Amino acid sequence: MKLYRFITGVDDSEFCHRVTQALNKGWQLQGSPSLTYDATQGRTICGQAVVKEVDGEYSRDIKLGDY
Repeated sequence: MKLYRFITGVDDSEFCHRVTQALNKGWQLQGSPSLTYDATQGRTICGQAVVKEVDGEYSRDIKLGDY
């Protein structure tokens, strides 16, 4: 089955570490990153889609972070 995650967070090193961790667990980048500006909090928010092919059948009970 193919899994999909969209990682989001403030544009800082922690966001980069989360994406790096996913890549090192076998996830692959899917498309370009996205950015938006949160004017209320005065900060940039990043998003990056990642996908991973794994064995098994899909269920809504799957915890994507476990992969």
